[in-house]
Amino acid sequence: MRKWYLLLSIVMVIAVLAGCSGNKGNKSIKLAYVAWDSEIASTNVVKEVLESKLGYKVEMLQVDAGPMWAGIADGSADAMVAAWLPSTHSSYLDKYKSNIVDLGPNLNGTKIGLAVPAYMDIKSIEDLNKTETASLLKKQLIGIEPGAGIMMATEKAIQEYGLKSYTLVESSSAAMAQELLKAYDNKQPIVVTGWTPHWMFAKMDLKYLDDPKGVYGGDEQIHTLVRKGLQEDKKDAYAFLDRFEWTPDDMANVMVAIQEGKSPEDAAKDWVKANADKVDRWVKSTD
Repeated sequence: MRKWYLLLSIVMVIAVLAGCSGNKGNKSIKLAYVAWDSEIASTNVVKEVLESKLGYKVEMLQVDAGPMWAGIADGSADAMVAAWLPSTHSSYLDKYKSNIVDLGPNLNGTKIGLAVPAYMDIKSIEDLNKTETASLLKKQLIGIEPGAGIMMATEKAIQEYGLKSYTLVESSSAAMAQELLKAYDNKQPIVVTGWTPHWMFAKMDLKYLDDPKGVYGGDEQIHTLVRKGLQEDKKDAYAFLDRFEWTPDDMANVMVAIQEGKSPEDAAKDWVKANADKVDRWVKSTD
């Protein structure tokens, strides 16, 4: 009988240890992102690498910018690769910086501002005050989702440049791009909230309006943020996210493929397959 008790005890200890090991090595992860073309591209690439190279099951959480930051801060999401700093998301960084881990930039050389087709005879945001220009534009600036950093910057630009007669039209990243494409094909005037990298700059001849007051800031970076504790919980995923870094051209290749009809998942798979050396550097020594 004593042998049976001893055997049962050993089995129970093994089960408990296995359960603890399973929790520690839980191969699931949640990625938060905003539905901007740039972030759709980057998050799908990260998802593909986590699943195909590291064996994770990835859940993608599409939210607005505020909830994205809040999700990392409160731990309801594990990571995001969509923090535009130092300017665009500065208010969110100020609010949540004590509750997140910033792994640094994953992409350098981003920019935001008001963009127009190159055929428009306009150079500066100040030119929007001209009566004829305002009339041609129907006093509209075509924006994206309310609460996005670029929308908050544009609201400030309206004040700084005295554009109070203009309406900042709230829509979405996709709707803004479609309005721009429609106007561009018909050589019509339009002003949109623009950012690079974005496929629209590869598909159309566009230009940023000069911003002499510096409302939109200078060149920015996109940072990777993770929740506190991720390094301990998911060491290999943390190590990969810490190494993840690519170029505006890399991102543009994925964005253009999606815009031309590929699903985000297939575009990401194709890019990962075509850039095996870079991907291998991201996931090396993650054990």
